[in-house]
Amino acid sequence: QVQLVESGGGLVQAGGSLRLSCSASGRTFSNYAMGWFRQAPGKEREFVAAISWSMTKLAYADSVKGRFTISRDNAKNTLYLQMNSLKPEDTAIYYCARAATRGSWGYTPRRRDEYDLWGQGTQVTVSS
Repeated sequence: QVQLVESGGGLVQAGGSLRLSCSASGRTFSNYAMGWFRQAPGKEREFVAAISWSMTKLAYADSVKGRFTISRDNAKNTLYLQMNSLKPEDTAIYYCARAATRGSWGYTPRRRDEYDLWGQGTQVTVSS
């Protein structure tokens, strides 16, 4: 049974940085695109970033482009999200997810229904 476990969330002041990690069990991590989503109170879960299984294609939501960086270490079965220049509106629970299908080398899914495995989430709070 593959599981995803996020860590690295916390409380940070506006302008600060955090690095989220997502550890995956099982041997299939490197075969799938991975993504980060977030959900703020009273809002729907939204796409943040995705990385292809080949690590050659990245995708970002416009709201985080230039501030967040997604990366992965397939040898460690770990996905990362480096978040810089954090803003209060980045406050949310952050989830990592695994794509439902392998897709092409450049597959970077953005829709929630393109993912079938989710972590439990980690809280990120940015104070003003």
